[in-house]
Amino acid sequence: MLEYARLLKTNTFVEEEKHISHEIQEIEISEFSINNFSIEKEYFIKYVPYTWKSGFIKIKKYKCEYNEALFYIKRDVITVQLFLLLLFAVLSYFLSRRALAPMQEAITKLDNFSKDLIHDLNTPITSISLNIKLLQKSVDFQTNKPLNRIKRSIDDILELHNNLSILLQEETFLIQNESLAEIINEVVLNYKKIYPQLRYEVDVVDFYVNINKKAFKQVLVNLLSNASKYNKKNGFIKIYVQEKMLCIQDSGVGIKNTKNIFERSYKEQTSGHGIGLDIVKRLCEAMSIRIFAHSEIKKGTIIYLKF
Repeated sequence: MLEYARLLKTNTFVEEEKHISHEIQEIEISEFSINNFSIEKEYFIKYVPYTWKSGFIKIKKYKCEYNEALFYIKRDVITVQLFLLLLFAVLSYFLSRRALAPMQEAITKLDNFSKDLIHDLNTPITSISLNIKLLQKSVDFQTNKPLNRIKRSIDDILELHNNLSILLQEETFLIQNESLAEIINEVVLNYKKIYPQLRYEVDVVDFYVNINKKAFKQVLVNLLSNASKYNKKNGFIKIYVQEKMLCIQDSGVGIKNTKNIFERSYKEQTSGHGIGLDIVKRLCEAMSIRIFAHSEIKKGTIIYLKF
């Protein structure tokens, strides 16, 4: 705009532009400054003295050219930013893959080792279990305390082995619509034989849910094992449906901290390993089942499974 004014004042030919115009005004401006500059809605305005004596040149430069230039600058800046963002994303992806490759390989090897170990343990565990069953037929088995302790230890190992076997299949669960009544009755039948002094009541009919049958069966085994093991003499275990939730109620000793029972290694009894209910929680999460408990000391516990 200053260059435009200089050309006007020196009577130099000024090529007409559609984005700039001028007019000479005989006005007085108090405290005039050569740096005056104002911005209107559609154009910029600047006043320049016309002569030493009087008059000012009012130069108006419309914003359209400025806005167009600003648009292209913004576009170029955004384009460069997007390009850099994409470049950094691609570099980060390949660098992270390269950095995590050894860790992924180690995890895969550990996972395969765990599966192989669990599989290889199956044979000796089965053999020991069968031999214990043969020894149970002996008359003096019940009075033989060392043999009874071995039997309880084998039962714990079997339970742990089954839990780990199911847990290692967590990522490959096949979820299907299954009847809970069939699975529950099958598990309860086994526990009736183990704990004949307890009363088992099942009230589950035509209740179908999306689960992995093998995993859910293990969940029931763990829950019924605790409900039976820590129950009162001649107590009861009730399994029923309430508002689309499966409820497992017992008349056992109760739980002090129901919020902590699903944490790894947490246990309130001297027996057990403290990982059974942690595995139950993980299996439930893998099947999108919410599990929580309500309990009263010396009155019993209710485990809720919300599908």
